[in-house]
Amino acid sequence: MSNHASVTLTIGDITQQRADAIVNAANSSLLGGGGVDGAIHRAGGPELLEACRRLRATSLPDGLPPGQAVATTAGRLNAQWVIHTVGPMWTPTEDRTHLLMSSYRECLRVADELAATTIALPAVSAGAYGWPLADAARIAITTVSTTPTQVAEAMFVLHDEYTFRIFERALIELRG
Repeated sequence: MSNHASVTLTIGDITQQRADAIVNAANSSLLGGGGVDGAIHRAGGPELLEACRRLRATSLPDGLPPGQAVATTAGRLNAQWVIHTVGPMWTPTEDRTHLLMSSYRECLRVADELAATTIALPAVSAGAYGWPLADAARIAITTVSTTPTQVAEAMFVLHDEYTFRIFERALIELRG
């Protein structure tokens, strides 16, 4: 694979996007939570929660580790799949950049396994997990732009104008 996804940015609600796969910034339990995770679980309905419970009962009894990704049905969302990834918590005492990069790479790997050509992504780790926004944006944009994939479009769905501008700056800097 020598292809790379075309990276686009939009302001909106990730649960309202039409894409082959929607990426969930999940917690390791996969059973819902706050922020993007809670919104995706509410919009996906009981089918999504049941798919996550099946994963916990079978292949992921201890939950999903940071930097990994796994797919489930999308339930009631306008997508075929939800790709759940657990980003790392930010800490000033340990560089966890490799785990954040891995979250995005693993999402693309899973999308390729599913033959998904469009994915909608949130700003992983940039909310409750405390990752500084400009750094989270740089890592997200750079990793998704440079990882070989068959995904044609990777759309970052950002919840407000401020976050959009930070991601836009990272995209402009990457393109030089």
